[in-house]
Amino acid sequence: MEQPGNRPAAPGSLALVQDFVNTADLEGGTDVLRDPGEFRDFWRAHVEGAHEPADLSEEEVAVCRDVREALRAACRAHVGVAVPAPLGDLLARGPLVLAITASGDASVVPAPGLTGVPLIVATLAAAVADAVRAGTWQRLKACESDPCQWVYYDRSPAGRSRWCTMSICGSRAKMRAYRSRTA
Repeated sequence: MEQPGNRPAAPGSLALVQDFVNTADLEGGTDVLRDPGEFRDFWRAHVEGAHEPADLSEEEVAVCRDVREALRAACRAHVGVAVPAPLGDLLARGPLVLAITASGDASVVPAPGLTGVPLIVATLAAAVADAVRAGTWQRLKACESDPCQWVYYDRSPAGRSRWCTMSICGSRAKMRAYRSRTA
């Protein structure tokens, strides 16, 4: 998915979380998760076949939208915006197991036999767990601009980026601050 300001996507499996949250363009008013067919197309384009859920109902897609917005709220918390996030309760719907490879590497993966929403949630939860382990989760942020809230990966050295792109949302915020000081 193209990022504002041509920012690179988040690393590894965190890119799935980033693209999943950005299926809703709040400022543009578009939503890729409007119906089961569009959700299926998004998921197939982003996740390998082993983690492909069966066709979802409208109600299940609505749960996925709830998960998306809870993930967005968590990313907003990474820029210091206090938001209530029911993320833990939603992620509990997707059980994970510890997988150990022949070389001894360990990772959490969706539990075997999952389908539908539990598989989707477990796949996203595993990506978050992998990002926490890699130390990249806190750098997945939602733009501080309320009308935008686009999720981006902060690659700045200090990790203090506040907007998806300085040239759009950052400029708007600075112009508002300037106008309020000079008014």
